[in-house]
Amino acid sequence: MENLLKFNNIIHFVGIGGSGMYPLAQILHAKGYSLTGSDNNQTDTLDAVRKMGIRVFMGHSPENLADSSAAVIVRSAAIKDDNPEIVAAREKGIPIVERAELLGYITKQFKKAICVSGTHGKTTVSSMLTTIFMSAEKPEIADISAVIGGKLKALNGGSGRTGTSDIMVCEACEYADTFLMLAPNISIILNINRDHLDYFKTMDRLRLSFTRFCNITSDVLIVNGDDENTMRAVQNSDFAGKIIKFGKSGSNDYEPKNICGREFDLIYRGDFVTRISLKVPGEHNILNATAACAAAIAAGADPQTLSKGLNAFVGAGRRFEVLGNVNDITIVDDYAHHPTEITATLNAAKDMGYKRVWAVHQPFTFSRTKTLLNEFASALSIADRVTLTEIMGGREVDNNDIRSKTLADLIDESKNCDVFGDFEDASDYIVEKARPHDLIITLGCGDVNKLSRMILEKLCKI
Repeated sequence: MENLLKFNNIIHFVGIGGSGMYPLAQILHAKGYSLTGSDNNQTDTLDAVRKMGIRVFMGHSPENLADSSAAVIVRSAAIKDDNPEIVAAREKGIPIVERAELLGYITKQFKKAICVSGTHGKTTVSSMLTTIFMSAEKPEIADISAVIGGKLKALNGGSGRTGTSDIMVCEACEYADTFLMLAPNISIILNINRDHLDYFKTMDRLRLSFTRFCNITSDVLIVNGDDENTMRAVQNSDFAGKIIKFGKSGSNDYEPKNICGREFDLIYRGDFVTRISLKVPGEHNILNATAACAAAIAAGADPQTLSKGLNAFVGAGRRFEVLGNVNDITIVDDYAHHPTEITATLNAAKDMGYKRVWAVHQPFTFSRTKTLLNEFASALSIADRVTLTEIMGGREVDNNDIRSKTLADLIDESKNCDVFGDFEDASDYIVEKARPHDLIITLGCGDVNKLSRMILEKLCKI
């Protein structure tokens, strides 16, 4: 890897607009590397890539490499072997590296690489940590590097940053075991829930992957002491460093106490650390903030920096992101794509005093929808109104054995759940039915955020 990453080499990213690829491109570009990239979907992220001066090809084609002097091809786990650019690179003898392999190389350059793992909450906690560190007065704390999976206000709307300190924050995704390519000094395990079973097949294999993640951590493990699967993974590991537990049960090292709305006392083994005031809603974010505080302290942050940073944190992109309010109708976009995440998001929304909460969900992958069908139905039923789009297959092939209609049939009739084949029809329906004091939340990790913006634009024209 070291020999490939030379400044006189051009690095080509296949899928450069992806949430995992974009921040790596930002970091390498900031360090002076020459980059090119390609992507199938025109997005705001792709516009941001172009504004950095990076040449971007629309669509994946062998022609993108025809006149290229690229010395390295970077791809994510979502890019398959039959991708035309991957095929062309092999024919030309151009080395191909996984996105996770490149990120792993980058983490090795830091003495305090903080890798945030877990089925849910990675982007939020990584974003909280990044904001905390950047709020510090000392440059050895503040001037960090970061790779997160969402756009962050503290990063001027980007998702990557390169700095001069020994601290790096990055998300550690378990899918396809990619987080095992990292070199974490401090690891966080937020939770382990049933997900990505298209790859892991069983919960035992999923937990085993997290056990291996513990084993590659060098110094500190920060883990959810109230999560049974997390603790089983830790207990089965050979990790010999310091283990710090966070949670609410009363048996953890770091705990939130005296909770009042979005404020709480951070307690460490019975002692008061600082008072935290959040701007993001939900009990789950109080726990996320507690985990972020534990990691920040382990890396050298002081209590005042914790309070200052978390008070400045207004959320990551697509994490309960308020897009606007028109005619007293509020539009929010959220990345939640698993029943646990949807439950947390909708519970937070229901506590905010709106007359009705709409859940507008785009299911992502056929296997997840089929495996967790009943859980999805239960989670979405928290809302007052439910609207579904068709399933976005993502990396999977459609075998015609699951449809959004199957999910809709399991949701209570009182929720008036309808399924729409395209965003145009869905947005027309929602705009027609929405009323003052409604909260409309688009939910999903695909491109459902386009639907939220369509709804907002149409409401503005009424």
